[in-house]
Amino acid sequence: MLWRTPIAIVLVAVTVAIHAVGLAVLLKTLIKSHDLLPTRFWPIIRLFIRVTLWLIVIHIIEIATWGMFYYWLGCLPDAESAFYFSGVTYATIGYGDLVLPKAWRLLGPVEGLTGILMCGLSTGIFFAIVSRIYSACAEAKRK
Repeated sequence: MLWRTPIAIVLVAVTVAIHAVGLAVLLKTLIKSHDLLPTRFWPIIRLFIRVTLWLIVIHIIEIATWGMFYYWLGCLPDAESAFYFSGVTYATIGYGDLVLPKAWRLLGPVEGLTGILMCGLSTGIFFAIVSRIYSACAEAKRK
């Protein structure tokens, strides 16, 4: 069982790297396009939609990474099951209709914890964007 720990660490590290690259691309794009400080209603809505869609893409890539590992390992009967299991585990839904083999079952909680942390990072991005927009709107009202 201990020899599976490095595998879990590598999967977590890959997930964090995917998220970091995705967030870096998002932030670089926002800074270049000057979309980080909209003060009007529709530009703010468009910004939130763009950010949301990009974050969902990042999370889907991370889910797919875990799913591909489960499929490659033969933990689940087919690719659809592997990706489904990964999605409900990453999102901490955990329906329980599919489970990993006993030898690999500790990967499930590790993926769930990783998903929670990555969703927390995404939430932090939203918080930072809302804070910047609020500050820009308050500054615009003072002028």
